[in-house]
Amino acid sequence: MRAPVVRHSTRRRRAVGRRVLWSCGELLVTVGVVLLLLVAHQLWWTNRQAQQNAEREVQALEREWGTAAPSEAGAGAGAPRVAATPAEGGAPEPSAALNSPHPQPSWSQAYAVLVIPRLGLRVPVAEGVSKPEVLNKGYVGHYEDSQQPGQAGNFALAGHRNTHGEPFRYINRLKPGDEISVETKAALYTYVVDKTLPQTSAGDGGVIGAVPRSGVRPAYGYSEPGYYITLTTCTPEYTSTYRLVVWGKLTSMRPR
Repeated sequence: MRAPVVRHSTRRRRAVGRRVLWSCGELLVTVGVVLLLLVAHQLWWTNRQAQQNAEREVQALEREWGTAAPSEAGAGAGAPRVAATPAEGGAPEPSAALNSPHPQPSWSQAYAVLVIPRLGLRVPVAEGVSKPEVLNKGYVGHYEDSQQPGQAGNFALAGHRNTHGEPFRYINRLKPGDEISVETKAALYTYVVDKTLPQTSAGDGGVIGAVPRSGVRPAYGYSEPGYYITLTTCTPEYTSTYRLVVWGKLTSMRPR
């Protein structure tokens, strides 16, 4: 019986093939580890940094104003209610102090504090919705073409739902009647959640209009002028495909 002959060239090819497969395996493991580290950085570290940054900014604003946190001061007993008008079923008609012009904040400047007790949220509001200058710092951003807090029209805000502090991660949990407070150097404004639009297109600008109403889903929104607040964020989670919108109405204010 004749023994099979194994040539040296065949052995070398097999050895090279094994080394190539081993190297590819090591490369894939390395790539996987790098990707996991990037995900951990994005989901945990950026949140930690942004949340700490936002907390420091809130504390700095309160020191500047010489006030307690809005969540501690509250808008409960003793806070004067604004008078109601027939428009939009009792929309408030603020006093002269509430209706006075707000100084225009500088671009990306934090100038207010947003408090949502149901969510345990207390976060600075800055002018503009730039990602690097505002949203990625863990702040909530004010749409510059919308009104300021307490003014007739719509005080419209945007915030991240995931990563970079994710201040608006759980706004889908808000229900009609939940309070939203906005504290500025001039006053404490209290809004009450009224309506939610679960999903609309990213380009639906009607939701932040002076009279907010979806241009994509017209059944959602308002038809009369009033004093509104709008919260917008991305949906579904971990995507930026659509927008989730929460609307509220101004119910009271307390001058400082």
